Amino acid sequence: MKVITTGEGGIATTNDKQLAAKMSQFRSHGITRDPNLMTHTPDGPWYYQQTELGFNYRMTDLQAALGVSQLTRLDSYVTRRHELALRYDGVLHSTQITPQHINQDCYSSYHLYVVRIPEGRPDCSHLNVFNTLRSQGIGVNVHYIPVHLQPYYDQFGFQQGQFPESESYYRQAISLPLFPTLTDDQIDFVATHLLQATGYGD
Repeated sequence: MKVITTGEGGIATTNDKQLAAKMSQFRSHGITRDPNLMTHTPDGPWYYQQTELGFNYRMTDLQAALGVSQLTRLDSYVTRRHELALRYDGVLHSTQITPQHINQDCYSSYHLYVVRIPEGRPDCSHLNVFNTLRSQGIGVNVHYIPVHLQPYYDQFGFQQGQFPESESYYRQAISLPLFPTLTDDQIDFVATHLLQATGYGD
């Protein structure tokens, strides 16, 4: 589903040198080999100090190599995602199914292609549309469940009704398949069944 992959792991970027150094240290148990960050002169060239309580967030060399390879394809992947999104847009423009809004000053990677199903139509409810598409072998999903509705956050006083737009989105949102190897015919297949499931088909 992600635009590129490393199998597992990922990348963090920043233009802040101090933040970059901090992140680099946190990813490896809070350990430093920089003498300038140590509390005393190193015991020898092998010496390191743990000056923070960090984590083991290091990628393997194999994962990093895959990621570097994927980066060379990133532009073509995103270009293809835009082509597919435009094809979805073209099918949905005359319906009340709302595609995700992209600000004009942004260039989306189209990590996801999310549509919102209109509420108040029992014959084509959110759940029914989802189940119908899944029954046709279409890998739709819902991204994401509002965080404040998760049981963990009950203890902090969060409850249903506090964030109505987030909850409305959750009742409507369905993510349609979107990946670079998706064909135009497959897009049309998904779109046809979506229109039928929502009552906009022939």
